[in-house]
Amino acid sequence: MTAGLDTPDRRGRTGLDQHGRDLARNPRVRIRDVEVLACDWYVLRKTTFDYQHSDGHWSREQRETYDRGDGATILLYNTDQETVLLTRQFRLPAYVNGHPDGMLVETPAGLLDGDGPQEAIRREAAEETGHTVGVTEHVFDVYMSPGSVTERLHFFAAPYGPATATGDAGGIAMEGEDIAIVELPFCEALTMVRSGQIADAKSIMLLQWAALDGPFRSTALPTRSPG
Repeated sequence: MTAGLDTPDRRGRTGLDQHGRDLARNPRVRIRDVEVLACDWYVLRKTTFDYQHSDGHWSREQRETYDRGDGATILLYNTDQETVLLTRQFRLPAYVNGHPDGMLVETPAGLLDGDGPQEAIRREAAEETGHTVGVTEHVFDVYMSPGSVTERLHFFAAPYGPATATGDAGGIAMEGEDIAIVELPFCEALTMVRSGQIADAKSIMLLQWAALDGPFRSTALPTRSPG
């Protein structure tokens, strides 16, 4: 009897080795086997599949995938003050891979945990920043690391201000969260992207969207003289 397969793991899951076995949307891919390597909290699988190459020949391939569920992130902005509301928290993976102190400046984000993307990001924004956002604008959905991680991240944006500040910030202490709020002028946030002080992919994508197509387009883009 194996936890996560035929008996519940610590999150109550079974049948984790069945995920992906019935995929048939791509006739050039034939799933042969799915093996669960770890399921302590998220799930690490090794999938064996046959793949038909562009020249017609087939090969047997194996890939490991890390399944942590899908997530959502949001850019909170204030066009009157020309500011954005970001967070700062410790990220161990970044720390062990060269970041000076592991303290990353980011847009609020979190896993869906069974909720819809908009419901989840409103929850995360309230927990991390203390702001209860109203209508959110859906920006795009992105596979952040498609070579190994299954996660699809849903991107949103929403205004914030004194009226949306309804609770305490900082995250959930019981889950080990220790999140600081970072309010920045939008132009300063863009400068921090250029200097590498903001090195989180989702945050960079939302800040650049805000400059190119979003709420700060008119202030972030230089004015071109006619002719």
